[in-house]
Amino acid sequence: MIKKASLLTALSVTAFSGWAQDSGQDQLVVTANRFQQPLKTVLAPTEIVTREEIDRWQSRSLIEVLRRLPGIDVSQSGGLGQLSSVYVRGTEAKHLLLMIDGVPVGRSGISNSPELNQIPLSLVQRVEYIRGPRSTVYGSGAIGGVVNIITLTGDEKSQINAGIGSKGYQTYDGTVRQRFGDTVVTGAASYTGTRGFNVQPGSSWDHDEDRDGYRNKTFWGSVQHTFNDNFDGFFRGYDFSNNVDYDLGSPPFLPEYSADERQLYAQGWDTGLNFKQGIYSSQLLASYQKSKDYNYSSIYGRYHTGTTLDELEQRYIQWANNVDIGKGSVGAGVDWKQERLVSSNETSRDAYDRDNTGLYLTGMKQLGDVTLEASGREDKDDSFGWHGTWQTAAGWEFVPDYRLTLSYGTGFLAPSLGQQFGAKRFGIASNPNLKPEESKQWEAGIEGLTGPLDWRLSAYRYEIENLIDYSNQAYINVKSATIKGVEWTGDIDTGIFSHRVTLQYIDPRDDETHDVLQRRAQRQAKYQLDWSVYDVDLDLAWEYFSKRHDYTTGEKRILPSYSTVDFSASYPVTSHLTVRGKIANLFDKEYETAYGYQTAGREYTLSGSYTF
Repeated sequence: MIKKASLLTALSVTAFSGWAQDSGQDQLVVTANRFQQPLKTVLAPTEIVTREEIDRWQSRSLIEVLRRLPGIDVSQSGGLGQLSSVYVRGTEAKHLLLMIDGVPVGRSGISNSPELNQIPLSLVQRVEYIRGPRSTVYGSGAIGGVVNIITLTGDEKSQINAGIGSKGYQTYDGTVRQRFGDTVVTGAASYTGTRGFNVQPGSSWDHDEDRDGYRNKTFWGSVQHTFNDNFDGFFRGYDFSNNVDYDLGSPPFLPEYSADERQLYAQGWDTGLNFKQGIYSSQLLASYQKSKDYNYSSIYGRYHTGTTLDELEQRYIQWANNVDIGKGSVGAGVDWKQERLVSSNETSRDAYDRDNTGLYLTGMKQLGDVTLEASGREDKDDSFGWHGTWQTAAGWEFVPDYRLTLSYGTGFLAPSLGQQFGAKRFGIASNPNLKPEESKQWEAGIEGLTGPLDWRLSAYRYEIENLIDYSNQAYINVKSATIKGVEWTGDIDTGIFSHRVTLQYIDPRDDETHDVLQRRAQRQAKYQLDWSVYDVDLDLAWEYFSKRHDYTTGEKRILPSYSTVDFSASYPVTSHLTVRGKIANLFDKEYETAYGYQTAGREYTLSGSYTF
């Protein structure tokens, strides 16, 4: 753990060959250290997904986007909108930090996992995904990796989209952008719905035999203004509501436990100022998020027996600074976050709040063919006191276009408010001695450009301690886990074809029982093929996951391996109108990623977009 004084001496330096010379020709990423930098200067494995790629893949949800990416495995309790867990390199779902425009998304649930399945895809203009710890930049939660959803775009086009599909799927959205001198105003709205299917056909409760659907309505708006060449600002807000039907699996023994429908109302407001002059950049950002999360019985209704409500408010302020120094940079900043959660049912009410202040220092520098990176952060939680994390990495370009990398980093995850303070409505007691989960991660990699093949091979090891689990009516620190893995990614173009391959092996085990962690496939392979013929853009995606296991009623269940194929095509009828079609799970493979929950099978979608 870093002491507060040592933070002042932490240095951080990175850059890849040619940063100063040709950075304008490289993709830029902001998630690595909060400021734009060329993608090739980031030592951690990083992926960028653009809105154009999302449209080409014809993804319907953020989960469908992420499952294509390296290192990601997904377990889902049904179809679109149902409960999902995203495992990055075998870590727990709660070890992924989810952000919208650089602001951590509030976590209202006791499980402490980010709910990526509830984020409307219509909000997403770009996804930046970094594998490995990033707690030294963002604090709690960034153990397995970071997903940053970016909603702003430099594109000033307006667009209308509509689509239909199997199982009653419908989606409609529209975006209007207008420039007024130095000001750009954007407004957007969307609706997505599906009748779904019976996600638990083996349920012993007759009431579970219906379809489990999903409905979403989203509104989004922003104002961006450029004051001068050095100074600009923005204001944006979003509001969405989700309704999800789900199954219990067995008859409830009391009406209080009969909830089978969820309604989530969420809104966020952000404003910020950006300043850049010469080698100095600065950003001041303020955010407010609020959500109401109802779970209730479709038999009794939302305002009767069986209803629970979680109301979360999160306030967040960030001041970040960066100075370019030769072929490198130094960054420093402070952020403050306040969480307030009120959880209630008919008979009880729990109210919690917690503040956290973080100080961080990062930096970058190239020394010939060697690249160095290090960073440090201190978090002051009003419940846990000071908590320090640090990270360092080195890269060596030993011959042109080939680089070796080594890294070590620490991370942590603070307990959820419900885990720490308890929940009377569920009979969960508070635990004032509950500690944050902590991690150590080592990674070695080699990457290169061999002819037309751009590839990377990584080997990594996680050690995670103080894992939080439920026991004897309270949450306690009881377990630790070790995760070892190897990952290879490669991209190559051959004529009109673009290929992308991901291969991964992981060994995630409980340190006490030595069992593989549940719901993780130890082996996975992903292949993506894109090509164009006579203006038709075609995409083929094949995914393979080995067997995994799950537990139900204390019994270990083996879920067989499976592979799926998705095929999509799009055609520009005119310069403004594009039509698209997709078949997901082309061969109608039956499989489960959570025991007892069936997946959708083969699905069809047909959509169109008009740009003006």
